[in-house]
Amino acid sequence: MTAISVTKARENIYQILSDVNNNSQPITITNNRGKNAVLISEEDWNAIQETLYLNSIPGMTESIIEAGKEPLEECSVYDPNEDWSKI
Repeated sequence: MTAISVTKARENIYQILSDVNNNSQPITITNNRGKNAVLISEEDWNAIQETLYLNSIPGMTESIIEAGKEPLEECSVYDPNEDWSKI
């Protein structure tokens, strides 16, 4: 992971934001007090939040892994009128 000082980050904030968003590579912003931070794109942050949420649901990870092993031809077709209240 790239690390830059807070001073350099201030000088180049627009380029840094562009790089983080275009490359999906976080950047560590350092200071001389030992209190560093990590800059990531909003898209990556949202993906992390979604992953954490899905992992918090008991059995969800295993269900996703098992579903990934199913052949496509055996997958159900989405029915927007399906009644999910009984599941």
